[in-house]
Amino acid sequence: MNVSVSQVKELRERTGAAMIECKKALVETGGDLEAAVSHLKKKGLLDAEKKSGREAREGLIEAYIHPGSRVGVLVEVNCETDFVARTDEFKNLVRNIALQIAALSPVSVGRDAIPADILEKEKARHREEALALGKPANVVEKIVEGRMEKFYTEICLLDQLYIRDPEKKVSDLIKEHIATLGENIVVRKFSRFALGE
Repeated sequence: MNVSVSQVKELRERTGAAMIECKKALVETGGDLEAAVSHLKKKGLLDAEKKSGREAREGLIEAYIHPGSRVGVLVEVNCETDFVARTDEFKNLVRNIALQIAALSPVSVGRDAIPADILEKEKARHREEALALGKPANVVEKIVEGRMEKFYTEICLLDQLYIRDPEKKVSDLIKEHIATLGENIVVRKFSRFALGE
């Protein structure tokens, strides 16, 4: 199947993928632009999963002070090369992550950073609440599981819904950028400051 240069160009503008990848996607989908976009997203997310194990030691530290100077954030986001760290796309990602932290005040980057004793206390609290309602034991564990998932979305940055697109999590946003930029991206750490806290 022959695809036109204008189709390839349009697909590249919509996805940011390489020209050769755009052409392959259009050929594989029979010239269907929407199917090609979907195909590239799936391929990009699969590639992002493969890259997640690679070492990321370059990157940026972003400082964000909310207007009125009542909330401030410092966040370190790493990538693999300083070349990517200097791109506008990476800088915008880091800035948006800082805004996310300022807006929703997560406690940790991910689930693995939450101390075990805090997790156990939270589970015990939800278990007691469910038992007080007279729920059977097998239902209690499902209730605890569901409430813990909600707990994670409140305190873990990567599990939070992205403030600019509540259809995806922050982790999905990062995976999209890994796919687009072609490098592993890791939120290493952050600190959030609020006046009077």
